[in-house]
Amino acid sequence: MPLKEPYLSPRRIMTVVLAGGRGRRLADLTDWASKPGLDFGGKFKIIDFTLSNCVNSGFRKIGILTQYNSHRLLEHLEFAWGFLPGNLQEFVHVWPAQQSLEKECWYNGTADAVFQNVDNIRKFDPQHVLVLAGDHIYRMDYKYFLQDHLDTDADMTIACLEVPRLTARGFGIAQVDEADRILDFVEKPQDPPGIPGRPDKALVSMGIYLFKADFLFDELMRDARTESGHDFGHDLIPILVKRARVYAHRFERSCIPNPLNTEPYWRDVGTVDAYWEANMDLVSVQPALNLYDYSWPIYTHQEQLPPAKIVHRDDVRQGSAISSLISGGCIVSGAHIRDSLLFTRTRVHSYAQLEEAVILPMADIGERAHLRRVVVDRGCRIPPGLVVGEDPEEDDRRFHRTPGGVTLISQAMLDRMEE
Repeated sequence: MPLKEPYLSPRRIMTVVLAGGRGRRLADLTDWASKPGLDFGGKFKIIDFTLSNCVNSGFRKIGILTQYNSHRLLEHLEFAWGFLPGNLQEFVHVWPAQQSLEKECWYNGTADAVFQNVDNIRKFDPQHVLVLAGDHIYRMDYKYFLQDHLDTDADMTIACLEVPRLTARGFGIAQVDEADRILDFVEKPQDPPGIPGRPDKALVSMGIYLFKADFLFDELMRDARTESGHDFGHDLIPILVKRARVYAHRFERSCIPNPLNTEPYWRDVGTVDAYWEANMDLVSVQPALNLYDYSWPIYTHQEQLPPAKIVHRDDVRQGSAISSLISGGCIVSGAHIRDSLLFTRTRVHSYAQLEEAVILPMADIGERAHLRRVVVDRGCRIPPGLVVGEDPEEDDRRFHRTPGGVTLISQAMLDRMEE
């Protein structure tokens, strides 16, 4: 789709990525890492998708706001995202939560996080500010988002995804008119409003916002003086839609198309079930998320690892992997892998069986272990002979079993089991 003229260069946009969230519903997976820094897809971090969208779209003035358990994320950003040329005013800067003369606390909400960094944003003299969540999986060309923002002369534009109305209760919902101007905004309503002409559908906020810069600064200052929760979805947006020009941008206009799947792809992998499902989708013949589209690459830190190795082929011990993704540095030694995803540097020992398993980096799966419908946390040492996925009550007693029947295994759980 060609961009219309006149078009504002992304160089006049400052991008702010909110990457401080814990992700409590992910249980032990985020005990030692923030949600944006969580492993995904065999070799990536969740935040790589948002940052790759920025770089591929030409939005290359990026500030990342970190807070909870940020060490692993900061290490990844240093290794993976230091390649932008600062002499061209392209950069990824990290702005951790910190004490100042005015503040002695952490960020107290998404709006407060941006407010505490207004001075950092102002020094680049942006005309508009793009605010992104760093914990979602999607591919989007922000240039078309910007174009809609300019065409409507909006004070604020919210990227929205069309979903079945009755499945939208866990999200912020935009109620729009025929021109997609937002008339009302409600967080997690029990009865979500429908779309004009399509009452069975609702517009869900994707946590992607574009503001006129001066408008944003004024509204953040106003919010900081109130007794609100200082959150965009809960506090600012419901007020702004009543007295400012706030529009919805339809995600289908800017999503990167997948020839194998016509539905716009956006996932909030905020629960263990959603995380498992999004990873498992990648091993299917026609995944909804196309990681093999080299015109829109997902950048990350490339570890120097040997190829994956699958060994042993005698009569009683054969290594095999069927309908699976096996990442670099993995060794499958006389084990059987089916419909599974193995992250980097995983070792699976003889006679073990994995089915519908998501195995995070540096895990070690002991001999004759049988694991089905599991997420194994990074660095876990699965003891020989462990069976998971056959007895729901036993799995629930020893580990964390989800409503969807997925069992999360962490090293802390294994240690308690041994005790």
